[in-house]
Amino acid sequence: MSDVKVGFVGTGGMANAHISQVETIEEATIVAFCDIEEERAKVAADRYGGQYYTDARRLIDETEVDAIYFCLPPFAHTDIERLAAESGRHIFVEKPVSMTVDHGLSVLEAVNKNSVISGVGYQGRYQNAEIALRDYLKDKAIGMVVSHRWGGIAGGADHWWRVMEKSGGMLHEQATHQVDMIRYLAGEITEVYKLSAMKINTDQPNHTIPDAEVVSLKFASGAVGQITTTCALTGGGGSMRTDFMLEDHQIVQLGWGNFEIQPENVDTVEISTDPQLGIDQAFIQAIQTNNQSLIKSSYADGLQSALVSICANQSAEEGKPVAVPQVVS
Repeated sequence: MSDVKVGFVGTGGMANAHISQVETIEEATIVAFCDIEEERAKVAADRYGGQYYTDARRLIDETEVDAIYFCLPPFAHTDIERLAAESGRHIFVEKPVSMTVDHGLSVLEAVNKNSVISGVGYQGRYQNAEIALRDYLKDKAIGMVVSHRWGGIAGGADHWWRVMEKSGGMLHEQATHQVDMIRYLAGEITEVYKLSAMKINTDQPNHTIPDAEVVSLKFASGAVGQITTTCALTGGGGSMRTDFMLEDHQIVQLGWGNFEIQPENVDTVEISTDPQLGIDQAFIQAIQTNNQSLIKSSYADGLQSALVSICANQSAEEGKPVAVPQVVS
């Protein structure tokens, strides 16, 4: 096929990372930008070429575009992705893809019904270390997974990230990367139970998200797990790690793009140094070749990761474990 014509809904934050990558792909041409801040959309159009809009529906209706990136805050994922899929446009959605079960399922239905290529922004799946670790773990029994993501507060006092109704909290908006990687390496999470607290960030204005979250996980395999988050480390000292307790009394400690196996010298894993197809290159190539399998996280996969934290938040509100709907076959 000819070059893939690409539009962007949302031109700040993560959008710029994707725009800069898509611009370098010979088989792709950026033709349109949309942002609720007109000046930001205009600046992008002036720099990269194409039309600019403040209404995403106009971009869909008026632009000859094959694929659309949706680089939006969690609360801004409304019906626009569904409308794009219903129009036959391929969609790439930044994580987390939804704030509610019903919304996510409506988009997934449109994706499946219209046979569009879909991708979600879980970049960790495209890294050599994580790919090698997935292959290493595929035939091993995993007994427990323990993960944490501890950091500070994103943005200033008026930033949407601080508001629970807009971001879904640290677990949903940031630790979704850990949730997704746990699923990628250890299999599906079927039940969650979350406890949360707000004891430290009480001095922060416009702050309604928990500053501490502890989530128990139950896996389809029978394994158990836990993930903890905090956004209270505003002065620094944040960290992230995921540990997998394995058969043969081993533990794998995963950081970001690296891992260690303990005890030392018990086992080794060869990690390829060959460059992998990047997340944006994979999306464009999948469209060109009509090959969804090139993408390591489809919309269904991204929704499955979002459902873990959506159900965890529901669990905290209801004070009981919540079963996670399964949408990935």
